[in-house]
Amino acid sequence: MNKKLRIVLPVILFALVITTSAFAQFEEPEFKKIDTERAEWFMNKFEDVSWTGRGLYRKTDLDDTQTNEIRARLQTVFGAPTKTLEDLINTDSFRPGQAIQFEYWFTVNDSIPLMVLDVDGPFTDGLVFGGASKYIDLMPQIKRTFARKLLEVEALDPFQDYFYSPEREQWFKVAYKNGKYKTKEISSPDGMTIDFDY
Repeated sequence: MNKKLRIVLPVILFALVITTSAFAQFEEPEFKKIDTERAEWFMNKFEDVSWTGRGLYRKTDLDDTQTNEIRARLQTVFGAPTKTLEDLINTDSFRPGQAIQFEYWFTVNDSIPLMVLDVDGPFTDGLVFGGASKYIDLMPQIKRTFARKLLEVEALDPFQDYFYSPEREQWFKVAYKNGKYKTKEISSPDGMTIDFDY
């Protein structure tokens, strides 16, 4: 019995150390935003990723926060979005149903891809999260840390975006400036037209 214990105990201790160090390495996810200039690199690097929202559904306080406020918080913590409607609208593959206000792309701890985007421009709460399916088990912690980083910010930076709502058939200028959120109906901005005859 003693001999078996001497053999089994080191194996158990080794397994515990490996497991503990793996969790310790992922205690605090680090988010690196992908700038617009690096978007193509990101798409090439993660072209084979199976994207999912699984693991990112558990609610945080961020999910109950109005999207305009989240956008200002994102601007404060990470700067300008990776993509806005202005970046997407004049591409050949663009369709009205793809009209987003903003997308932020990240690598988490230099290897895990993460995307966050608005659901319906300034008219809803929360964000849509997408991550690589092979990291589903890490996604709850990633989302919690991401939400905490955004919600701990107090002074918010200004921003201005455009949004097109296919359901409302209306353009909007969405902004945060001098402590006020504004969503204003506008005509189609210069250089931004939607081809409905796709």
